[in-house]
Amino acid sequence: MSDHRMWLAFGRAVAVAAVVVAFVALQTGCALRQTQKASPQRLVLATTTSTQDSGLLDVLVPAFETAHPEYAVEVIAVGTGEALRLGEQKDADVLLVHAPEDEAAFVAAGHGIERRDVCYNRFVLVGPASDPAGAAHAADAADALKRIAARQALFASRGDDSGTHKKELALWNAAGVKPGGAWYLVTGQGMGETLKIASEKQAYTLSDEATFLTMRGSLDLAQLFDADQSLRNQYGVVPVTGAKNERGAREFADWICGPDAQRLIARFGVDEFGRSLFVPNAQGGGS
Repeated sequence: MSDHRMWLAFGRAVAVAAVVVAFVALQTGCALRQTQKASPQRLVLATTTSTQDSGLLDVLVPAFETAHPEYAVEVIAVGTGEALRLGEQKDADVLLVHAPEDEAAFVAAGHGIERRDVCYNRFVLVGPASDPAGAAHAADAADALKRIAARQALFASRGDDSGTHKKELALWNAAGVKPGGAWYLVTGQGMGETLKIASEKQAYTLSDEATFLTMRGSLDLAQLFDADQSLRNQYGVVPVTGAKNERGAREFADWICGPDAQRLIARFGVDEFGRSLFVPNAQGGGS
């Protein structure tokens, strides 16, 4: 074989090898992308029982996973205090909670990247329709609790360091009452379970309005007092600093404050109740 023919054969061999290498790389890339698509990253959302019991998460979580298929959201529904502790321990990536002062302190302590408003509704005082304490005729929320304490009418407290429990304690403090005794029942349960207990015992309790309205058909309770600006119930989102999935946490925060999620929140409850159960109020967003 001449030198010319040998070089020609060598060139062809190199070309074939290059094609084979490119093909293998392409197949490997496709396989990797398929693996990534089939195995979304775990994103842990610690949130309140009210967002779960009201059904809001049943709308928001699937919508987020559709918009961001690279993530699979794992929900932990607990009281706000426990959610903040989960964040501090890095056992949650992002928080959706409703105790703005505690959330601000969480961020100030370096546990959260930022805190942003998401939506709000209101707390309502519910109880037996007969209203033995006359709470429905109170001047304000603190006066309503003062009437319940004076009558020693049964009151069911969540007692779980949740956002609702924190609000209840603030109202008792404003009323100048230290609750306790046989009439003050501590359930240690989430919002839905506490409403069920209050219904069975014919007790008063403080609830977020969305959970109460969602469960109202199965409860023997009436909404008695809500006419007080102090009963506003603000929810916020906080990506956890140094979270296992900090990027996912930031993207969830951007998404829930963005126009798509805010529209979903605005529509939640409209078909069933004629109005939204939550009022979206995020300022800006990334999606």
